[in-house]
Amino acid sequence: MTMPQPDADAAESSRRLAALIAAEIERAGGWIPFARYMELALYAPGLGYYSGGARKFGAAGDFVTAPELSPLFARALAAQVEPIMAASAPRLLEAGAGSGALALGLLRELERRGTLPERYEILELSGELRARQQDTLARGAPHLAGRVAWLDALPDSFSGAVVANELLDALPVNIVAWREDGVFERGVALANGAFTWQDRPAAGALLAVSQGLTFVVPPYVSEIALAARAWVAEWGRILRRGALLLIDYGFPQREYYHPQRAEGTLMCHYRHHAHGDPLWLPGLNDITAHVDFTAIAEAGHDAGLDVLGYTSQAQFLLNCGLAQLLEQHQSDGAVAYATLASGAQKLISPAEMGELFKVLMLGRGIDGPLQGFARGDRLHAL
Repeated sequence: MTMPQPDADAAESSRRLAALIAAEIERAGGWIPFARYMELALYAPGLGYYSGGARKFGAAGDFVTAPELSPLFARALAAQVEPIMAASAPRLLEAGAGSGALALGLLRELERRGTLPERYEILELSGELRARQQDTLARGAPHLAGRVAWLDALPDSFSGAVVANELLDALPVNIVAWREDGVFERGVALANGAFTWQDRPAAGALLAVSQGLTFVVPPYVSEIALAARAWVAEWGRILRRGALLLIDYGFPQREYYHPQRAEGTLMCHYRHHAHGDPLWLPGLNDITAHVDFTAIAEAGHDAGLDVLGYTSQAQFLLNCGLAQLLEQHQSDGAVAYATLASGAQKLISPAEMGELFKVLMLGRGIDGPLQGFARGDRLHAL
């Protein structure tokens, strides 16, 4: 595949980030875990993929997420957010709000329902994305701007609804290589000034988790998301009453570590091209891994949260009235309706996002209603 080449400014930014990572590798004795490399590549201040100035979302970016694909995504999601807030507190926190499209859609739909949150908080570490979110909301719902606040870190305590759409896949992952002679952690070293892979014996928590996956048959390489587990576990301390809706692509653990995925799920996105080399042009590529939803559910449960529901994105959105929302637009005109129907189809089609993407709900003090999981709940599959 011939990849698009970056312009001079982007290439220079990547070179600066590569130099920063190389310096850290040298300070660490010649090797850093891949999780640290991924953290720097995505989040290094001013240079990382999410903290730099490159456009990430939409047709001009590197990928399109569900809220940009169809406004019906946010409208359907609101059907589950509303009862969560009613059972806890009228607050809504979105972790990693991307372009701001989901925040705008949720606020508009909740306003239509007469159930606006008193406060809509956005946890966003990227200054560029925060500015874009502010612009999206200022243009789309200026009268609601006073309800929105941006956070630099998780709150000390929270009650209400938490939404994280395609957040967990962007948290740093550790890469593990199961071999006949043991379990190894894959990291990044330098060879002749260039980044290269290097394995070292796994240790500590990573070794313990790796050895617990007794059904993995070597040789096998995959990811273990210690950071995502820790992020979810932190909500066990923070959440007083309410629920988290975690939406992402991934599998239950047995499927995640299927023999057919013996090289892992790590993937990079660069200007709508997918590739498998995270060491290429650091800072210009999104780096992601699929989510092990069993591990995430266990992390929440171990932290004292209830595992309330788990299903495919298609089933969740249909349970939340996606089809009925689409029907409301039949009088909009043939072209407008066809466009809306096409986006909705991509959200629920098994060949698109419908089956690969899942929705997991964790909470505390929430008895229902769990509209999004009323049919097709797959908790048994975790």
